[in-house]
Amino acid sequence: MRNLDYHSVVERIAKFIREKVGEAGVEGVVVGISGGIDSATTAYLAVRALGKEKVLGLIMPYYENSDVEDAKLVCSSLGIGCKIINIKPIVESFVSQLGFRPDKRSLGNIMARARMILLYAHANQLNRLVLGTSNRSEFLTGYFTKWGDGASDYAPLINLYKTEVWEIAKLLDVPERIIQKKPTAGLWEGQTDEDELGISYHLLDEILWRLVDLRMPKEEIAEELGISVEKVEYVESLVRRSEHKRRLPVGPEF
Repeated sequence: MRNLDYHSVVERIAKFIREKVGEAGVEGVVVGISGGIDSATTAYLAVRALGKEKVLGLIMPYYENSDVEDAKLVCSSLGIGCKIINIKPIVESFVSQLGFRPDKRSLGNIMARARMILLYAHANQLNRLVLGTSNRSEFLTGYFTKWGDGASDYAPLINLYKTEVWEIAKLLDVPERIIQKKPTAGLWEGQTDEDELGISYHLLDEILWRLVDLRMPKEEIAEELGISVEKVEYVESLVRRSEHKRRLPVGPEF
């Protein structure tokens, strides 16, 4: 993987957040706090950049579990404003108008988009920006909901791989229990990111870095990492199939 100076990375991201808030002429930022590593790290970076008074954390569970307590821990550790909104009534209201019961994945997308609406409602009302929490690993593989958790004004972690976010979190003193927990989007009970992706983040990042950044041939990647070419091709397919999620809608040119 890349040999980054994480101290410099932290300062560069903090400067980026300060500059974008200043350019937009807004009062601060709103961050969706899930209790996971990405949202926690984003919140810590935002406070470093702007101070705790200019950061609002929204905790938006569909069901109550330990993630809510971890999200509260992030907010209390930072001393930022915190608001908890149970999205289940909102999601069920949407679902009641569909005329069908969505499957698990579709319901998860509705949850993510409901959270996006709430984040922007607060940001608009308070004259703030929405800071996204997507990382490079999930962005490249399309592991996010289009117009849901993939929607934000700025995404401070978007060019950092998941394994690099863990290193940043350690440097920022994010609570250890959040650093050590299994990543999950909290879309249903027992859901984990790595189960859905079908690969560990550590291996995924090693493949993505070589495939996307270094543009190495698949056979060389497989040999260097001691894995099958099929595993590299699987990651390549995730990137290829999700290309539409990484751009705004386009149409034919005339």
